[in-house]
Amino acid sequence: MILETPRLSLREAALEDDAFILALLNAPGFVSGIGDRGVRSLDEARDYIETRILSSYRDHGFGMWVVTAKGQDQPAGLCGLVRRDVLPHVDLGYALLERWWGRGYAQEAAAAVLAHARAPLGLGTVAAIVNPDNAASRRVLEKIGFSFIDVRHLDGWDEPSAYYCA
Repeated sequence: MILETPRLSLREAALEDDAFILALLNAPGFVSGIGDRGVRSLDEARDYIETRILSSYRDHGFGMWVVTAKGQDQPAGLCGLVRRDVLPHVDLGYALLERWWGRGYAQEAAAAVLAHARAPLGLGTVAAIVNPDNAASRRVLEKIGFSFIDVRHLDGWDEPSAYYCA
């Protein structure tokens, strides 16, 4: 367990999370709000976990963590920190399966990750990027202390991103 909140647990992902990752990455809200990762099979989901999530733990000491509501055995989503070459600061990200939307879980998990980024990780500034049209995600960021900076066209990204910092 990496983090715990009153209603959530955040833990490192494992290769056994392949079915969950496959479902999350292909959920309509993920594809439209974050992007299509091209993961279409359990083998590709395991590869994604290994090359994108587990490698971040090894390389940076942080990454995207699996979010589970207490008392539930099925993951609700991912929330964590990502180091991207196109951003000057570590990026806080989150995504929940749609059946978990509207319960305040994204805000609760993101606030816990931001606090973890500050201490014990000691990160002074944390960034976040979001689809400019995603009003719900923008509200989550603002509620936990992020400030809108500008809209940026990041190298390698097709669509512009609203850029926030906390």
